Amino acid sequence: MWRSKRVSFSIIYICIFCWAFCIISVYAQDPEFGSARVVFQTNYGDIEFGFYPSVAPKTVDHIFKVDQGFVAQVADVVGGRTAPMNDEQRMEAEKTVVGEFSDVKHVRGILSMGRYADPDSGSSSFSILLGNAPHLDGQYAIFGKVTKGDETLKKLEELPTRREGIFVMPTERITILSSYYYGENLVAY
Repeated sequence: MWRSKRVSFSIIYICIFCWAFCIISVYAQDPEFGSARVVFQTNYGDIEFGFYPSVAPKTVDHIFKVDQGFVAQVADVVGGRTAPMNDEQRMEAEKTVVGEFSDVKHVRGILSMGRYADPDSGSSSFSILLGNAPHLDGQYAIFGKVTKGDETLKKLEELPTRREGIFVMPTERITILSSYYYGENLVAY
């Protein structure tokens, strides 16, 4: 009888462990991508991005509105874009978006919205993380992730860099030759 109870308790512990593992696994997964994808064709290769409209719907929508027909730039489009903008794009580019901070982690390949000291000052400048950056978690809006183009990211990681204040910048400008998107255009919030 004692052995039977020990087996029963062992089975209960195993069931509780499995249940806890399943719950943790569900919450630890990456957020679901929307159907839209953006492809940057750079002088180092192509990079494709997927977006998290369920995590940062206003940020995702804003990025698409800023560059309708040309898509998002990594640098702030008002000061860093070389392609011409129409009046509607310029007006949208000057807007800021509310900080949509989440539990999603800043890991390699994540798209993270740039901002100033004001948490609601994100506009059109964003980072593509080349490594993990846990110190950014909960401080910057994550709105997507690289879905294809890891070999291009590796090339970017190997570029010579220079320090500019707190930023580490490549010594030569990375040119986005063209960009396009496919799939359905995001969600309404």
